[in-house]
This record gives sequence, C-alpha cells and structure tokens, in this order.
Amino acid sequence: MDKSLEKSLLVWLKAQKKACGLFLKLSLWLGMISAVAMVAQAYIIATILDGVIMGQQVVPLTDNAQMVSSSVSIDTYTPHLIALIALMLLRALLAYGRERASFEAGKRLRGHIRAAVMDKLTKLGPAFIKGKPAGSWASIVLEQVEDLQDFYARYLPQISLAGFIPVLILAAVFPINWAAGLILLLTAPLIPMFMILVGMGAADANRKNFSALARLSGHFMDRLKGLSTLKLFHRGDAELKVIATASEEFRSRTMSVLRMAFLSSAVLEFFAAVSIAVLAVYFGFSYLGHLDFGYYGAHANISSSTVPQIVGIPFSLFTGLFILILAPEFYQPLRDMGTHYHAKAQAVGAAEALITLLEHPEPEFVGQVRINSIETLSADHLEVFSVDGTRLLGPLSFELKDNQRLALVGPSGAGKTSLLNALLGFLPYKGHLLINGHELSALDLAHWRQHLAWLGQEPQLFHGTVRDNVALADPTLPDDRLWHLLAEANISDFVKAQPLGLDSPVGEQSSGLSVGQAQRIALARALGQKASLFVLDEPTASLDSQSEQAVSSALNRAMTGKMCIMVTHRLDQLDQMDTILVLDKGLIVQRGDFTSLSNTHGLFQTLLRENIESVADIELVPLSTSATSVDIAAEPTKGEAQ
Repeated sequence: MDKSLEKSLLVWLKAQKKACGLFLKLSLWLGMISAVAMVAQAYIIATILDGVIMGQQVVPLTDNAQMVSSSVSIDTYTPHLIALIALMLLRALLAYGRERASFEAGKRLRGHIRAAVMDKLTKLGPAFIKGKPAGSWASIVLEQVEDLQDFYARYLPQISLAGFIPVLILAAVFPINWAAGLILLLTAPLIPMFMILVGMGAADANRKNFSALARLSGHFMDRLKGLSTLKLFHRGDAELKVIATASEEFRSRTMSVLRMAFLSSAVLEFFAAVSIAVLAVYFGFSYLGHLDFGYYGAHANISSSTVPQIVGIPFSLFTGLFILILAPEFYQPLRDMGTHYHAKAQAVGAAEALITLLEHPEPEFVGQVRINSIETLSADHLEVFSVDGTRLLGPLSFELKDNQRLALVGPSGAGKTSLLNALLGFLPYKGHLLINGHELSALDLAHWRQHLAWLGQEPQLFHGTVRDNVALADPTLPDDRLWHLLAEANISDFVKAQPLGLDSPVGEQSSGLSVGQAQRIALARALGQKASLFVLDEPTASLDSQSEQAVSSALNRAMTGKMCIMVTHRLDQLDQMDTILVLDKGLIVQRGDFTSLSNTHGLFQTLLRENIESVADIELVPLSTSATSVDIAAEPTKGEAQ
C-alpha cells in the first residue's frame, strides 16, 4: 500500500476515536495506574525475597566491611505480604476495568461507523446499492466494521502505554543501577524497529484479504439466492468450481496474513528474550565478582569468597531481583504493541473500503422547500446520470398534471428505471425536473418522498408481522385502518384466514408468502402513505395472471384522482394511461396515447406485437396429463419465483 494512502487512512481512523467517548481515555488511565502498581509490586517482592533469602546485613565492624549473619523473622514482612496481596487484587480489578472500558470504546465506535455506513447507503439509494452484490455490502457492514474493534480497544491505548510504562520502569531502575538502565534503554528500540520492518506489508495483505472476502461473500450469496435457477439450468457443478476457486484465493490470502502475524510474534519474542538474557548475564557476573560497574558509590571490594561487598551502598540481592522482575514488564508493552500492530493493519485495510463508501459523492439534494401537494411535474431537457457520472438518460422533456397517468415503455436498458430513480432522488441529474415549478433539488427530499407511493416488481417485506409491514410508514395506524388498506389491496381475506390475523409472522425476504401475496401486502403499505403520486416500476412483472389482475384492479381503484408514473411491460393494459412515452437508448422516440401509438408504425407497435404474442404463447402451452387445476392456480412462493 502506498505510504501516503496508509498515512491518510490512519489519520481518518484516529479522527473517529471521539466516537469512543471517555472510555478510551479511561482505558488508558487504568493501564497507567496498573503500571504504577506493578512497579510497587516488584519492589515489595524483591524486598521480601532479599530479606528472607539472604537473612543478613552488612555491618562495618573494622576497617574492612565484614558480613555478619543475623536471622530475620518472617513476621517482619507481614505488612509487605498484606500490601502485596492488596496490589495483586488492585491490578486484577484494574485489568478487568480496562478490558471493559476498551470493549465499550470499540463497541461505541463500531456502532457509530455502522450508523454512518447505513445513513450513507440510505442517501445513495438503491441505484447505488445494486451496483454490488448483497454479500459485498454485508462484508463491509459486518466484517470490516468489526475489524475496527481492536484498533480502538487495544492498539490506540497500547501506543500510549508503550511509551509510559518503559519510562516509568527506567525511572525506577536508573537510581539503583545505571548499567541495567542503560541496557534496557539501548535494547528497547530493537523491538519496535523489527516490529515495523516485519509489519510493513501487513496492511496491504489485509486489504487484499478484505477484497477477496468481499468477492467471495457477494458471489456466494448471489449463487445461494439463485440456487433453484442454477439447478434448472444444470450449472451447479460449474458454480461449485467457481466458488472453490474464490475460496482458495481467500484461504491463500488469509494464510499470508497469518504468516506475517506468526513471524512478527517470533521476532518480538526473540529480541525480548535476548534483552532479558543480557540483563541476567550482567547480574550473574556481577554477583560472581567478575563485573565491577553499574552501581553508585564506591567500588566493590572482592573478597576471597567472591561475594561483592560495597562500602556505602551494598550491591544486594534486592537490586538484581527488582530489576529482573521489571525487565519482562519493560518489554511487555512493546511486545503487546507488536501483537496489536496487526489490529492496526486490519483497521487500515478495512478503512480503505469504508472511506471509499463514506466519501462517495451523493446526489445534490440540499433544498428546504416543502410542498403541500403535487399539482404539476415537468421535465425540460432532463439528463440523468449514474453515481459514477455516466449519462443514463436524456435529454428529454415531458409534463404531467394532477390526475394524469404517464406510462414509460421501451426495451431493457432504455432508461425507464433511471428516470424513476432520479424522481425519487437517488440519481443526480442535469436540466430541469420541476415539481409545482420548484426544482427537485431545491425540495426537502424527505418531505418530498412523503408525497410518493412506490411499488416495484420485487416487493421488500421485512421480518416481523403483517401489521409491522403495512404500518411501516405510520406505526400508529389503528387496526380498522389496516384492515381497510388490506381490503383495498385485495389481500384482507388471506390475512383473516391466518390464525394470528394482523400478527401473522412474515419471514426474511417475504418467506412463507407467494409473490402475489407479498406484492399485495406491499401495495397495502404503499396505500397507507396517502400519496399524491404513485411511482410504479413493473408492479406486476413477477405475478401470475390471477395475482396480476388483483394487483392491477387494486391499483386502478387507489389511483383514482391521483397522479401516476408507471414503468410496465404489459403494453396491452395501457389503454387507461393518458400519455405513453416510448424510450429507446435514453431518448423519447414516441409519445401519445394507447390508440394513436398502436396504430402508428414504430417501436411501440413492435413491442406491442411481441407482447401479445408472448402472452398468447404462455396461454397455449400444452399441459401434461398430470397437471391439475389446483397446480395451475397455485402461486409460486417468493423463492420459487426467483
């Protein structure tokens, strides 16, 4: 990864830490207090061991200092033992508090980032979301946000502790023995230096790993949703090979990340062990009398017993024990930072995809104008663009007045749905798109959408109950109003037949309902919005003839006296439309009513002929002798239709 890019990603990551609140600082302060308690604990342990093991004092009896043995009672160190137990309990409580504070800091951060991602996706709209498989979005919202946890919970506090704890230990060691302090000071940079060298490629490896995971998640979820179709076309074995290839790529990248993690850990452990060994050798040779430097005061006088005796300040067992107990703790924060360095690499890899999403330009709808009703809707040299700036539609012009219905027809890719997305505020546009004479970009977008009732070809019902889905726009709707809406959508009889009525469960992706039933429940929800403009995108495309007639009749009743813009493939049912726009390659090639267009040579006449022929072919399909009227009338479930 480019260093400037990595630096900018780190700046962004650190700028988000304010979402952690006070918990990040609390974790740091608890770690610092625990470090002070650790030094005090080492001091008490060294004092107790020195007194109990040696049990002797240096007493200057003559000109030459002589070692005089004197027994030391264990009762002398009872206060020390009590203090030691108290410090151990205190450190345990501090460690628990620090873990809780760190987790809460990461939890708040993840909640903040997920909310930002979901808000961004809401603003960008379905036109942008459909540009990636659902599995890729799941990877960003779940795995990649989750990988930010350790960066804020562990890595950021550890950076400060990795600077504070070694300085604290050096401040305790240097007044006792300058040689040991110098050894610690000179060997300390080895660990972060090699940590950086080993971890230089970790962020890039994690970024590639996230990309592989996103591709695998998206590919697998899409194939899982289309499993029935793959089986029908005998593509199961081929797709298994594709998934196996994607899985192998992800496995390979994951193992490369793990190799870096294990290599880094081994290097850090090696240099920490070598540094501690140097200290142990220094003290060992000092106690044997072969080294005579490092302490303060007079030089040691080496006696025949090779026990160093110091005039003034003795070179005692306490000194060696105290420093050797602190030595592993001196390197431990640096080793922990090396361990958590991979949390940084993971966070940097995840941040790239998150920043790309969060900084993606949005359609410019920043207006504050509010309208009470929709009287006129007009387009003048309107051009609609994709989220990446590609022109999808236009220039085109049309006008729609109150109580008028407009149909958009044309071959696939003509730009029909793009026009609806622009009208809903999900795609940027140029030219003029006027609502009651006000530019759409000048309207309050949330208030504008309250005037719209949208119904697409793939109804989206949420896990919950029928009541929850119908009353989605207004949860306060009374039951009698909900039953009225269901009756208008021609689905009330089905709901009444269920044991729980309005509280009947609805599964994920409308599971348990046929496509027609789900579409009619979605229609009831749309009718509950009291909309002035119906925006319909192939509302009967996935339905059988019986459900299509039910939905069409319900729509016709609901749209009485309302404005409507509809995209449809059923051209033979457009006789009730006031105006029909025929689109091809993003331009209007024909316009008029059904009678004039059907009698005029052109694209509409061609599409109408094909539509009538396809409907006739479906009606004339021969039925097997085993087919029954029940089989034909039964509607496919949501999964079967897909």
